Amino acid sequence: MLSQGPQSNMISRAIATASLSAMLALLTPGPVSAQGRNFGQPGVFDFYVLSLSWSPSFCEAAGDRSGSPQCGERPYSFVVHGLWPQFERGFPKSCQVPAPRLPRRIVDSMLDLMPAPRLIYHEWDNHGTCSGLSPDAYFDEVRKARDKVKIPPAYADVKSTLRVSPAEVKENFIKANPGLTEISIAVECDNRLREVRICLNKQLGFRDCPDVARRSCRRDEVAMPPVRGQ
Repeated sequence: MLSQGPQSNMISRAIATASLSAMLALLTPGPVSAQGRNFGQPGVFDFYVLSLSWSPSFCEAAGDRSGSPQCGERPYSFVVHGLWPQFERGFPKSCQVPAPRLPRRIVDSMLDLMPAPRLIYHEWDNHGTCSGLSPDAYFDEVRKARDKVKIPPAYADVKSTLRVSPAEVKENFIKANPGLTEISIAVECDNRLREVRICLNKQLGFRDCPDVARRSCRRDEVAMPPVRGQ
């Protein structure tokens, strides 16, 4: 049997190294985008998004299937969908699993802004746990954030369906809220106005959020169904 020379040994070592590198590449996960992070670290985020849902659109789309208390006869207009910790790109989610228990007294205290207990529990589990705050402190922030935003007069008492453009909705919110800019607000819609999303810093001041703003609805016109129970 012929012995291997120095050159043969070098080739063998190179093949072994390449094989090991390939195996490690298969076993090591690739980079994950911020939006796809596996959970997140409580308190580690850049800013908040306050999402205000136009309740009549939700109820009209869901019909009798919703089962939500907000779709009864009480006249809900803009309600709080959530206050979401965000990264400059993407967002953390479900940062504590299982989530710390949310006392029922907190749920009951928030029903004027978020008129569905199931929604309140969901928002705490998915977003509140990423705030780094206790349940009491987080929902206090939700209330403060909602108090920060003034609803434009045109949407204060909608008795019949409005036809609006997303750009018009943004403009009206900007006029009603000094400090709000074109790149600190986004509108979500399908054929209806669904949500208005407003970016806030950790001190709950308006701040720009280009990645959120650029996802705003670009339809020419959408419907704003009237407030129920009128």
